[in-house]
Amino acid sequence: MSYIEIDLWDLSLAAILVLANAGLSLALQLRLERQFLIATARMVVQLTLVGFVLTTLFRLSSPFWTALAALAMILFAGREIMARQERGLTGLWAYGLGTASMLLAAGLVTIFALSTQVRPDPWYDPRYALPILGMILGNTMTGISLGLHTLTTGAVNRKAAIEARIALGAERLNAFLPVAREALKSALMPIVNAMSATGLVALPGMMTGQILAGVEPVQAVKYQLLIMFLIAGGTGLGSVAAVLAGVYRLTDSRHRLRLDRLAPVDGKG
Repeated sequence: MSYIEIDLWDLSLAAILVLANAGLSLALQLRLERQFLIATARMVVQLTLVGFVLTTLFRLSSPFWTALAALAMILFAGREIMARQERGLTGLWAYGLGTASMLLAAGLVTIFALSTQVRPDPWYDPRYALPILGMILGNTMTGISLGLHTLTTGAVNRKAAIEARIALGAERLNAFLPVAREALKSALMPIVNAMSATGLVALPGMMTGQILAGVEPVQAVKYQLLIMFLIAGGTGLGSVAAVLAGVYRLTDSRHRLRLDRLAPVDGKG
């Protein structure tokens, strides 16, 4: 069974729905029409460029270019994590902590999948490596971003409680434990919700794409289950690494709370 090819006319018809959203924004005075149109234009340009880049990478099938593309994806995702923090860390930690956590988690889980379950030949085949990394990376990025945001805001809001535990003799990890637990719950809740709703409420994108391409539904389900397991593992590993590293950055070797290592909000300390 062959897949159904979509041409520019089909895309133009579907784009009418976006224009309808812009029209509704104008009619209801939501002032979102400009954002809708800009976001749509960016999406079209970005996906078109990605399509050409992936076509070239698939043709080359080079470990060097595949690794370079994967690194670029991780670096851009790290920038997104930094931008989503209301009060991030100062210095290189602002960018490095989230990026390093993603590199560790998404990298390890992707290599694990390529070498044990998917097993393409060669194992670094970009046709498999980059889409799998992208799916894991997107969800891991969200988890790490939420975890770090909850950790830093919790450290500020619960400063007195953390310092009281330290004054009573608690080491820094124990003093931060309630805040760290909240941060990890916040980081993992999106993937928990996604796994709970997958199947009955929503058919995930990968599974839907495979079914539309002619793959048997049962086989598509197996692939989707594999991806969800990988995403859950990557999100958990990355979130734990980021939150624990964040705790150690927000304290020092003498177990003192170091909120001075957080960037100010709107120019205020």
